[in-house]
Amino acid sequence: MTESRALSRAADGRPAAPVRSVHLGLGNFVRAHQCWYTEHATDAAQWGIAAFSGTTSGPPADLTDQDSIYTLLTRATDSDVPEVVSSISASFGADDLDAWREFFARPELAFASTTVTEAGYCRNADGGLDLDDSRVASDLAALRTDGADAQVRTAPLKLLLGLMARRAAGLGGIAVLPCDNLPENGAVARRVVLDAARALDPALADWIVQNVSFVSTMVDRITPRSTTADRSHLLATTGIDDPALVVTEPYAEWVISGTFPVGRPSWEDSGARFVDDIVPWEHRKLWLLNGSHSLMAYAASILGSQTVADAIADPRVLGWVEQWWDEACRHLPLPADELAAYRAALLSRFANPNIRHLLAQIAADGTQKLPVRIVPIVRAELDAGRDAGGGLRVVAAWIAHLRGLGAPLQDNGAEQIRTLAAGDRDAAVARVLAHLGIDGGARKAVSAELERFESSAVTT
Repeated sequence: MTESRALSRAADGRPAAPVRSVHLGLGNFVRAHQCWYTEHATDAAQWGIAAFSGTTSGPPADLTDQDSIYTLLTRATDSDVPEVVSSISASFGADDLDAWREFFARPELAFASTTVTEAGYCRNADGGLDLDDSRVASDLAALRTDGADAQVRTAPLKLLLGLMARRAAGLGGIAVLPCDNLPENGAVARRVVLDAARALDPALADWIVQNVSFVSTMVDRITPRSTTADRSHLLATTGIDDPALVVTEPYAEWVISGTFPVGRPSWEDSGARFVDDIVPWEHRKLWLLNGSHSLMAYAASILGSQTVADAIADPRVLGWVEQWWDEACRHLPLPADELAAYRAALLSRFANPNIRHLLAQIAADGTQKLPVRIVPIVRAELDAGRDAGGGLRVVAAWIAHLRGLGAPLQDNGAEQIRTLAAGDRDAAVARVLAHLGIDGGARKAVSAELERFESSAVTT
């Protein structure tokens, strides 16, 4: 039996840096991405993170029991590299709003970052804050009743609560740094926070406009859920038993556009890129990486694949991915050689057998993902007079997913769309296309693809 020990900051990490930022959404991705970039900045000792769970109440024991440090295991095709990441200085549960407010009231706090998923921004169909969402309405009611002492649950209202605390402390400048897979995510965060502020107090909204910058980011690092087998592997190879273990791939990319009025870590030392126009980089990632992920999550899971590596090894799926990429690349204003290199890198990443990226995990929340990953290319291709076959195949696979095929349905926004997708095949396709804003002339092609998926589905 392998002898084991737990991690401790004194034995394995760096001293906790002073907290200069807060982060909402303490999942594996931020630990593999932003925390890693901060860890490798030359001024890491000056930039500690106070990290808060997005939804889990109570402190995250896996981190707090080992002084908020953890192992990041980078798994390449032929090697594993473990390292201890110490950039989180303190970790808290989602309900510890006293600590959340207290950090915002510190003058040295420079930015608040988020990884709360696309659904976490609580947007309506127009992209603004969904004031009819019961969670948003409850949070606004609590703020009207209890003011700065309110208990709120949604990410936009938590950001607003923090900004209220900063304003009450007589402080100004701060940045908000969303790190979720949304086009122009800084503008997304700005809109929902300002919508919340205007619903509560127009003067607060004016203060936010004058004092808060909303930075846009493009983030990329495949980070699957860690498994018991991963933890056992770490124990066997290092003697460390780490319940907070995060597994990731060697590739990482971070593109950032915006200003930081109170400063930031020197992330460029870790490889981050700062640009004036982030849109081409966002679209490259959303359409080529995330779009093909959605394709595999729905289409390949119907064929019986469980992981990305399984899926890309299927020649049918590989052909579908390449067709989708051909369509998407026609709408990316980037050099052809750069796009070719990016596609080749994606194929290598997808085929990595040591990254067990579950299609069921990727398939979640398709109602939020399809409109930004797939639909823009479908519309552009149809408008150009082309058949958009690669993109329409993804739509057909998603409809099959809504009808019970492939990966399990996990989507808080699926109730309405699932009803639209039910019943007669042609009628269901027509309803879903109308919902997505795709020309009804595509109905015949999508219905034919849906029929093929339904006839080739693997059942378990």
